[in-house]
Amino acid sequence: MSEIGEIDEGLYSRQLYVLGHEAMHRLGTANVLIAGMRGLGVEIAKNVILSGVKSVTVQDEGQAVWADLSSQFFLKETHLGQNRATCSLQQLSALNSHVGVSAHTGPLDEDLLLEFQVVVLTDSSLDDQKRFGELCHSHKIKFIVADTKGLCGQLFCDFGEEFEVLEQDEEKPASAMIQSVSKANPGVVLCTDDQKHAFSDGSKVFFSDVQGMTELNSIGPVEIKVCGSYSFSIGDTSAFAKYERGGLVTEVKQPCMLTFKPLSEALLDHQLLKMNDYGKISRHKTLHLAFQALHGFVKKEQRLPRPRSQSDADALLALVEELNTVAQLEQLDEAAVRILSYTAQGDLAPINAFIGGLAAQEVIKACSGKFTPLQQWLYFDALECLPEEEDQLAECSFAAKGSRYDGQIAVFGSAFQEKLEKQKYFLVGAGAIGCELLKNFALMGLGAGDEGHITVTDMDFIERSNLNRQFLFRSQDIGKPKSDVAAKAVRKMNPGMKITAHQNRLDPDSEGVYDYNFFMGLDGVASALDNVEARVYLDGRCVQHQKSLLDGGTLGCKGHTLTVVPHLTESYGPGQSSSNDAIPLCTLKNFPHRIEHTLQWARDQFEGLFKQAPENVNLFLSDAGFVTKTLGLGDAEALEVLGGLWSSLENMEAGGQRPTSWEECVGWARCKWETLYNNDIRQLVHCFPPEEVTSAGLPFWSGAKRCPHPLTFDPDSTTHMEYVVAAANLYGQIYGINGTRDCAAIRTILEKVPVTSFTPKSSVKIPVTDKEMDEEKEKDSDDAEKARLEELKGKLASPSLKSAAMPMYPADFEKDDDSNFHMDYIVAASNLRAENYDIPAANRHQSKLIAGRIIPAIATTTAAVAGLMCLELYKLVQGHQKISSYRTTYMHLAVSHIVMCQPSQPSNFAVAEKNYTLWDDFLVEGRRSGQQEMTLGDLFQHIKDKYSLSICRLFYGTAIIYSGQDERLKQSVSDVVRMVTKKNIPPHDKMLKLVPSFTEDEDCETVPSIKYMLL
Repeated sequence: MSEIGEIDEGLYSRQLYVLGHEAMHRLGTANVLIAGMRGLGVEIAKNVILSGVKSVTVQDEGQAVWADLSSQFFLKETHLGQNRATCSLQQLSALNSHVGVSAHTGPLDEDLLLEFQVVVLTDSSLDDQKRFGELCHSHKIKFIVADTKGLCGQLFCDFGEEFEVLEQDEEKPASAMIQSVSKANPGVVLCTDDQKHAFSDGSKVFFSDVQGMTELNSIGPVEIKVCGSYSFSIGDTSAFAKYERGGLVTEVKQPCMLTFKPLSEALLDHQLLKMNDYGKISRHKTLHLAFQALHGFVKKEQRLPRPRSQSDADALLALVEELNTVAQLEQLDEAAVRILSYTAQGDLAPINAFIGGLAAQEVIKACSGKFTPLQQWLYFDALECLPEEEDQLAECSFAAKGSRYDGQIAVFGSAFQEKLEKQKYFLVGAGAIGCELLKNFALMGLGAGDEGHITVTDMDFIERSNLNRQFLFRSQDIGKPKSDVAAKAVRKMNPGMKITAHQNRLDPDSEGVYDYNFFMGLDGVASALDNVEARVYLDGRCVQHQKSLLDGGTLGCKGHTLTVVPHLTESYGPGQSSSNDAIPLCTLKNFPHRIEHTLQWARDQFEGLFKQAPENVNLFLSDAGFVTKTLGLGDAEALEVLGGLWSSLENMEAGGQRPTSWEECVGWARCKWETLYNNDIRQLVHCFPPEEVTSAGLPFWSGAKRCPHPLTFDPDSTTHMEYVVAAANLYGQIYGINGTRDCAAIRTILEKVPVTSFTPKSSVKIPVTDKEMDEEKEKDSDDAEKARLEELKGKLASPSLKSAAMPMYPADFEKDDDSNFHMDYIVAASNLRAENYDIPAANRHQSKLIAGRIIPAIATTTAAVAGLMCLELYKLVQGHQKISSYRTTYMHLAVSHIVMCQPSQPSNFAVAEKNYTLWDDFLVEGRRSGQQEMTLGDLFQHIKDKYSLSICRLFYGTAIIYSGQDERLKQSVSDVVRMVTKKNIPPHDKMLKLVPSFTEDEDCETVPSIKYMLL
């Protein structure tokens, strides 16, 4: 950081939503030492530098060797024989200009360590770990040890005798709207029933905006006891005033103090082992001893055990058994010790990515006090990546060959390396996870052979906010296609990479590119997508073509991985409907009670005024049939569109003419302010006064309904003026008129315009419920509405109107460009409406998160997720067929919580007493060589002969191909499809997916599809 107090929000925006400003400030004061610059060390350094600490010093006395290139992504073949830290310095420095990065090539010593707040050791001896661990513990320096050997990893944290965790988890403080508070001992708070509160027993909360029982607003944090999903009790309220209405209750996050043991003591305490795969408890307790034994082996032999050496494995096991005479483990996993010995010389990119992501997150916790650190040991293994059957390959198959893959060959052997290089893979997405996957692919050699290939597609272009976690990109790449830049970057890491970059969105429109032949030429697919809809589509294509799918995703410190294996596991499956999260229309229009409601309302205002209205004008000018097409939408929708179109063309609110000057834009903005925040609110309150009661005699304005109050424009109010400035500039932009941010100049313009000019008619409608919203639409369909439509139709048909009109410039909402007034408008519009309804305002940072639908993200989780995905890739390439070999992972790095479990099997469904899964289908060759295409009758007969099933109905998409129309049975299948859909079958569509219903089980909702081949 250049100065404490300055945060580059454009760069760190997504990480800020994970850590917050205070934690980022603390992070920016920390100096970190990372010792060891092999694959694990550079992974940790990369993530820590991206996070935004003050400085990182990388230390390494060693020289690069061939095996390092298997996982050290900043080393090249030209660096062999040179110091690893020095060779990595330039590229590490380029990751983040705000972080000072330096290299130290001498040994570690006490004076060096005392310069840092956090010390990380990788590739270190146990003697050094103990010695430097004691030093750091006594000087209150946070100390982390990370190590990987083959398919196993180890992580240790010591943050001292007293370490304060300021926020224990990633969840934002819970809050709830108050419906009532009783005068009692204890008082019971009842929350509104629009959603359950998220408080727990012992939570501390504070109250705000309570009317009536105002004493609650001034008391300190109160401890609560949960009574139910919508209620909790507090202290004695019997002496307080009577509760009237309103109020918000918000959780106060409580810090906690943790104590850590130094490494020498922690080695003896098995209670400090953090379990992450509960099927491996005994294995990880064994690994705690095995890593210590491995240090003893190296100290004695001055080398690691040789790959697949039985004698070395016997020696290591003997050392473990000796340690166990003290540890007294109930069960020693001897097989795990032997595999650790066999693979200890291995240095794997995926393992380093995973452990490196976790270790870097612990560095961030140590620097910032944000989130709960690991206490204190974590072990990880991926031994399931090895062949499912006993591998009989000779030792020589695992020996170093003087190649960049030596670290991987030491684990899997040279034959498997050749298989990896022949793979053809499709990566969808070159963002955060995509960059990490491509880096791992390059280090692993995936698709790097003569027969191999990787295709990557991403339609997005690089933005500045990407640089904080999409580490293949640099500032000079901003504006360039992500896939192109990522492909070039990994080619530099591994010149043997065969990779093609596309800029296509994966959807039905790109099926001409990613067609049957494309998918059938693949060995597998990896998903690095950021939305459910795209994942569901890609998953469906993989199921259709029987291809495996690797999927991973992140949300802040949370991450997940999923492996989809044909005929073995369930698929990603259909998307979950998000309709339950939709805000009711009546809430948005008249009864907001959360800042999310006012922000969505502001987004709707933006889209309607500055995007949809100009787009409709341009369509009107370019499409002669626009009005006719709009009338076909239905009277209510047509009236809304055409009314808005007429308003835009005539600009009636600005005096009946298109604005021609900046002054008119300012006048329009001030008039819009008065409409939205004064007149409309006055009309609503006039219809439903504060004392209004319902038909049941209950107060109308109660529970989630907040009674609003109109605002009076005040040029001295910052928010009032911010709205006018943003709205005027956006209005000017859609008409091609230049504006200004000069508030003084705008204020002068406003002073020249009479106040009476800012009294437009109210535009608000007052339906109370969604049902009444529908009734309103029905009312709008009466004769008066039709007459209004006819009037608009006549006005818009005027030749002079179209000749006089000019194209407009719609605004596409862009949340990350602070110069375009988009977020300025959203923040001001939302907070003004929040002021109308006494809802606490949100700052720009919070508003951007909600209105921009931003996914919080941090590099550590991304790296860890990509590492786990690539471990599953090892299994897929080997062709593992035991579902127990695969892992689905859920992680929450904020609390060091990782759960790994076996994937679910695909669900069975029965048709005519035969069981099928989603992977089953009926493959039919519709056009055999030298023969004419099948008729529909031929297809039916084929299914009956081969599967003993009689088709009674047949569907192609939503079209009914057959439902008793016997005349179609003599036509070819493709002719029937063309006739029914009235569309030609695209040339690239070599396979028609037909869905049958069978007479044998006509009510069955799930049936295998027919894959009808047109080859």
